[in-house]
Amino acid sequence: MRQEVTFAQALEGTLVLVNDAHPLQAWPGPEELSPALPDTPRVLLRRPAAAMLSALMDSLSAAGRIVPVSGWRAHAEQEALYADSVRDNGLAFTQTYVALPGCSEHESGLAIDVGEARDEIDFLRPAFPDTGVCAAFRAAAPRYGFILRYPDGARHITHIGSEPWHFRYVGVPHAAYITRRGCTLEEYIEELRAYTPERPLRLHADGRDWRIFRVALSQSGAAFEAPGGCLWQTSADNCGGLIVTLWGAP
Repeated sequence: MRQEVTFAQALEGTLVLVNDAHPLQAWPGPEELSPALPDTPRVLLRRPAAAMLSALMDSLSAAGRIVPVSGWRAHAEQEALYADSVRDNGLAFTQTYVALPGCSEHESGLAIDVGEARDEIDFLRPAFPDTGVCAAFRAAAPRYGFILRYPDGARHITHIGSEPWHFRYVGVPHAAYITRRGCTLEEYIEELRAYTPERPLRLHADGRDWRIFRVALSQSGAAFEAPGGCLWQTSADNCGGLIVTLWGAP
């Protein structure tokens, strides 16, 4: 069955690549945001990401041991954060740990910085060791659709230093694949260019079989064929394409 997605609809999604070469093209409205956790009303995420973060925290009984530090940021907030960091920490530090305004995943509402619960928490670099409940969170995150976005040794690709506290929601099958491959979101988006409706990437995750492919996005939008009886989601990649994820297909 032929499915059509308008250009405006195709600007958003959980796989949008946001970095210094790919500024954000669409921002969430207030109705699309929700508290990252029920008891943190000032830290917001897009609703699907918030629901999955809450489920992840519940699975680990992590309340009171892990705290959300920073979620969605308005563009003006990112501008102020960047300027304040340059003033207080210098340009080199800021370029390592703070994204340029318009190029921050936090503006998308899909990124969350988490920290180990302590009396004092650094807003820019919260402590999140690879031990205890923090290590358990990191290991379980892909099952709930989150990836460690800025792994150690990947700055030449992401242009951001290692941030063990920064997690990005991309969705379950994608998070499982990215983590298993040990790649970055940049590398995954580039890899998906090779997968077409005729030759999709086939994955098994979360007890389901998934098919993933990319179609070109034009000013009129994009179209693709989805077999009857299957469910599908689409996401812009912010690189001129639309990523289609199918499951439940015959």
